[in-house]
Amino acid sequence: QVQLGESGGGLVQAGGSLRLSCPASGSIFSILAMGWYRQAPGRQRELVAGITRTDGTIYADSVKGRFTIFRDNAKNTVYLQMNSLKPEDTAVYYCAAGPFPHTPNYWGQGTQVTVSS
Repeated sequence: QVQLGESGGGLVQAGGSLRLSCPASGSIFSILAMGWYRQAPGRQRELVAGITRTDGTIYADSVKGRFTIFRDNAKNTVYLQMNSLKPEDTAVYYCAAGPFPHTPNYWGQGTQVTVSS
């Protein structure tokens, strides 16, 4: 069993930055792929960024060049560095874990990110 907990969300002005963190419990963190998803009101949850257990990364086109996902296996933590934030990045962001970034088995509770114009 893996438990995930996000932190680092908040309110920021357009153009600003935030770093989300997701520490995970359990000894299998290093063999899991991790992903950051987001869901805005009235929209489907979407994969924003993912990282495999061998540090391969994928990004949604809308965040390429602005967001960076990385992991620290020694701390059982995955991060999402978000730069040049836009109002359309406003959403609840969820951390997820599973065999691949697109196939999560575990979810965090979510953290709100609000970008003001």
